[in-house]
Amino acid sequence: MGGGRGGNRPAPSQRLHAMPYERLILWVLVGSLLLAGHGTRAEAGEPLDKVRQTVDEVVTILGNKALQSQERRVQIRHAVLQRFGFEEMTQRALGPHWRTLTPPQQHEFVALFTDLLEGSYLTRIENANAEPQSVRYTKEEITTDQAAVHTAIGSGRDLPVTVEYRLLHKNGDWTVYDIVIEGVSLVNNYRTQFNTIIMKDSYTGLVKQMRLKLDQEHAVSPPKG
Repeated sequence: MGGGRGGNRPAPSQRLHAMPYERLILWVLVGSLLLAGHGTRAEAGEPLDKVRQTVDEVVTILGNKALQSQERRVQIRHAVLQRFGFEEMTQRALGPHWRTLTPPQQHEFVALFTDLLEGSYLTRIENANAEPQSVRYTKEEITTDQAAVHTAIGSGRDLPVTVEYRLLHKNGDWTVYDIVIEGVSLVNNYRTQFNTIIMKDSYTGLVKQMRLKLDQEHAVSPPKG
């Protein structure tokens, strides 16, 4: 799901295409996970600490040279699943269409959407080349059961890239339900595309396109043993 990095949103299309800013999103997330230890932090509250805990766990997994590639991916997936609320992200991405699905369809779509996000994300992490970068936790906002952790990534003459993790306090824990890169919401972008495809085609058509994209990604990047 790629696209240009311009300020304008892409014209609606019936095809499920790469999200605008996805390459930036993946680069920023990978950079955060790999290099957060080199950055500075604001005085942390619980949401910021939760984000940092996940970052530290992923960095530890990536640094374990004894792990085979597939086992490393499994452990990273487990760490990410503990902090990222993919079911919440899925419901928000589908918007009102979520309520029209049967429970089996909802379960199916959560699994597909999770695989779609993680497939590209974990592949990029696995192939990432860690280099020193500056990652700063600049601000934390908490309002009852919601929070936002703001970060800035960049060093030297490069303008920092702003990344905001939006979290929801649910079932006694903070989970990420959206990521905003340079003011662009990942969930909102997916919602726009999903709605366009469902309205022009159908929910079945959307699922078909998602399965096709996953098959293409698996064919290009098969798991390494």
